[in-house]
Amino acid sequence: MNKIIKIFTIVLVIGLFLVPAFAQDKTIRATEIISKDGRTMRAVEVIPKDSQAASVPALDFASSIPANANYFDPLKYTLGPEDVVEITVMRHPEFSGVYPINLEGKIQYKFVGDIEVTGLTKKELEEKIKELVANFIISPEINITILDYKSKVIYVLGEVARPGKYYMRSENIPVREAVVQAGLPTLAAAMRKCELITPSENGKGKKKKVDLYSILYGGELKKNIEMKPGDVFYVPATVMAKIMRVINPVVAPVGTAASGVRSATTMTP
Repeated sequence: MNKIIKIFTIVLVIGLFLVPAFAQDKTIRATEIISKDGRTMRAVEVIPKDSQAASVPALDFASSIPANANYFDPLKYTLGPEDVVEITVMRHPEFSGVYPINLEGKIQYKFVGDIEVTGLTKKELEEKIKELVANFIISPEINITILDYKSKVIYVLGEVARPGKYYMRSENIPVREAVVQAGLPTLAAAMRKCELITPSENGKGKKKKVDLYSILYGGELKKNIEMKPGDVFYVPATVMAKIMRVINPVVAPVGTAASGVRSATTMTP
């Protein structure tokens, strides 16, 4: 019993310190709702300042994409290991087929053997295949289709709806597009304190602070920096979310124990 009292006392003391911080870190939004009978009611919603994604309307991402954006141009994508390409030679199906790029960055092409394709764009590979096939066919017409993009990946971790590894269809991708693919930040996200981590061979990765809230909901596209293959974008949790995750496992057993005590008291004749 004394142990339960001590735990409740600790939780109460922590709560007294957190109330002012909680109040400063929140935004209160009031909405008037008119019911069918004409009465006006007021609904109040408390929203974390660092996680106002739910209260902001969706943005039209396509309308703000620069005309010269490389990350939406498939012709500039460079091939690499684990990508899959389809080679079509017009009127010559014997030279056509689907070819995965092995870990050495090569494809095993019919009648020719291994061909190095790493670092080539779609157009460059077409020209290379055309030169090789010209030894067997007069004026070959070549068409290359990239069926699977798997050579370039980024990582979006932390407080997003779907954290994990994401394959790129471009040489780079803006932070905003990466976070949208990951399902947008959760309500526990500290969006103004995000980090873009670029790994390096010497073991000392470079970190750069990113204000994700300004990018997503402030329209500040100058802060919409680009991610390159291997980069990690980390969205941390707010201080309040971290504290609640520490308190919940402590309070849960206490609540279960208190419930058991009440049940036993009720059953006592």
